[in-house]
Amino acid sequence: MVRQTASAIAVALLLVAGAVPASAVAASGESHAYAGAHVTFDVQGSAVTDYAVDGETIVERIGVQSASQASSSGSGVLGADGGLDLSATANVDLSGLTLGATTAASATVEAESGATLTAHDENNGVLVVESGDESQVVVATLSADAEAAADGDRRVEVTTASGTEATFLAVGNASVTVNDDGNVSGQVGANGTIVLRAYPDGKSAADDRTEELIASGRAAGEVYAGAAADASAEASASVVTYANETAITAEQSAENTVNVTVERADETGKVLVATVSEAAVGSTEDLDVAVSGGAAAEVSSYGELEAALGGDESAYMVTREASGNATVYVAFDHFSARTASISGADGGDQQSSTETTTETSSTTESSGSGGATTSGGSPGFGVVTLAGALTALAAFLARRD
Repeated sequence: MVRQTASAIAVALLLVAGAVPASAVAASGESHAYAGAHVTFDVQGSAVTDYAVDGETIVERIGVQSASQASSSGSGVLGADGGLDLSATANVDLSGLTLGATTAASATVEAESGATLTAHDENNGVLVVESGDESQVVVATLSADAEAAADGDRRVEVTTASGTEATFLAVGNASVTVNDDGNVSGQVGANGTIVLRAYPDGKSAADDRTEELIASGRAAGEVYAGAAADASAEASASVVTYANETAITAEQSAENTVNVTVERADETGKVLVATVSEAAVGSTEDLDVAVSGGAAAEVSSYGELEAALGGDESAYMVTREASGNATVYVAFDHFSARTASISGADGGDQQSSTETTTETSSTTESSGSGGATTSGGSPGFGVVTLAGALTALAAFLARRD
């Protein structure tokens, strides 16, 4: 299936601080290969370098190489049993990288080995590694004095020197571990992904649960509707998809209502994770969720939420954060096409719909494994204008003079 992105902002809902291309200049004035509202990084030869979220460097270097090339190059990664020894990846000759498509909400880095690394410019700075047509080895060098601990072969938890937490997750046909150098290595094959999520504002119990849903293959994707960095900015949307052969569309159909439509060829139920701010839904104190026009059952536990998968009725659960944002978990009981309408206060007055994102994964769903990801940007939810940004800059310079 061909992956499509209708110009806009992709699944996890956030705000874009301006209409200036995200690859322009970081807030510090330093030039980067990509510099968004949250994520900055460079591309140097065979590695994505200085991958930072909200100014905190999470990974100093991350790169990939095809498993066949890594095992035949004398790097020592071939184990005694003929399989890959992910603990011994220090000498892997990584594949050359090229910065590909960039938008206000994402950037894709393409490897000569066929893999792609897609960075999503949202609150968690999600980075997704996909294999392409051939299994890949992934090697990530952490920031100085960072510590990493493996939790099985599906999760590696990282803590930077400043205390910022991040997690590497293996979805579907993939695995991750801590290598002999104390850094992170992984292998990702077809129908699998490796996902990096960062938590610059601290990690919550809801974040832990979201990780479990992603790693287990039960999450279809994420949607973020965040707060603007500038008071004059309007809400915009960003999308990350984890399930294979899945299409997701996000649109604002009313003043305080966001509609997210998920289409899947596989009828198996999945969970949509949506982080919404007051900028997108008015108030997060009393959210209502409808699924395909009918009221969904609100539940109070993750057990009840997951019981809805494959059940007779879709369900949702809301967790709220100190920041005022809310995370809404919507468990679709089945597919193929289902729409979740998330409404805050006064969300009933309908307006004309404005489509902001269409995303279709390019791989085939297989027994709960993770899937492909891509994202783009569009003006559906609104952004700061270039003129406004230049006006603010002029005012700042005038004050300096």
